[in-house]
Amino acid sequence: MKRRNVEALVLLVSICAVFGTLGWRMGGGNLINTLTNTAHNLLLNTVFYLMGITVLTGALSKLMAEFGVVGLLEKVLRPLMKPLYNLPGVAALGGVMTFLSDNPAIIALSKDKTFSSYFKKYQLVSLTNFGTAFGMGFVVIITMISYGQLGGALVGLFGALCGSVISTRIMQHSCRKAFPDMEAPVLDSLNEQEPEEQIEEQKKDSVFMRFLNAILDGGKNGVELGLAIIPGVLIITTAVILITFGPGPDGYTGAANQGVPILPWLAEKIHWVFEWLFGFKDMRLIAFPMTALGSVGASLGLLNTYNEAGILNGNAIAVFTAIGMCWSGFLSTHTAMLDSLGFRKAISKALGAHTVAGLCAGIIAHFVFLAFSLL
Repeated sequence: MKRRNVEALVLLVSICAVFGTLGWRMGGGNLINTLTNTAHNLLLNTVFYLMGITVLTGALSKLMAEFGVVGLLEKVLRPLMKPLYNLPGVAALGGVMTFLSDNPAIIALSKDKTFSSYFKKYQLVSLTNFGTAFGMGFVVIITMISYGQLGGALVGLFGALCGSVISTRIMQHSCRKAFPDMEAPVLDSLNEQEPEEQIEEQKKDSVFMRFLNAILDGGKNGVELGLAIIPGVLIITTAVILITFGPGPDGYTGAANQGVPILPWLAEKIHWVFEWLFGFKDMRLIAFPMTALGSVGASLGLLNTYNEAGILNGNAIAVFTAIGMCWSGFLSTHTAMLDSLGFRKAISKALGAHTVAGLCAGIIAHFVFLAFSLL
């Protein structure tokens, strides 16, 4: 039997097994209605909400770039890069750009010869982990704050920063140990002098026109980002909800956000691990970090459901912020990012380092939040 036929057969058997089991428990008609109603509910109440945030944050980030705030932040953060991350000072710009946009923003910088000339090869490869730890950070922080948990969001931001240091350092250590040739500079002309600033044409527009163009162009970028997260939110979040939440008060009715609580049932078997490490009292919360592995936008789609269920508190927000920012859907971007940089051999090490770092970020956020709660 040809491999393609085997794959098709395995896929059909898997689909029948999964949906057959869920349909047997929920009822076939209820299962289909729940799927469509959940996706529709996520589109209207989550995606458009997130798109509103991405439009506003996109406009703000573009405005900050236009009027030099991004450059100022990069200069302020530059002295921290060497002691914390073992990276040249210019790497701070990558952290700022991914925080304001998404993971792939680091790739455009890494491919710039002027920018990459400051790095050794192992440092350049570690930029994938460094940048990913800040991906969509602005959107995550603003979303968490919108639930009235400023303190939890700030603690989570601290946890994510710790996770970024852990991920970057582990990645560098692994690469230097496994690939000694990565000690070499990316370019022969490595130097640590101030990079030449890119010469731009003198802008002739008035301050008002620059302001207007910045917020409109940034808002347009926000719309594109909002559209880009639709597949992840609708597909991944719907699937996660389907195996996380149970029936409604009247049983299975085909309403949105119903399902068979398989994931909490599995988590309950080792509930003490999640309760001690993350402070999760309700095992349904474990769905957020699992979803963040593939898409942080999709994991944000769970917040409304958690909030309606009354299980979203300050500790959960802190842990979600830390893990959501640090992981940023790295399983769906790391491979492509490293491949585009030409370091495919380091993919497994990058994935391992970032998995550990995300877990550490969540643990740190939980215990810091717990410490502040006791004060």
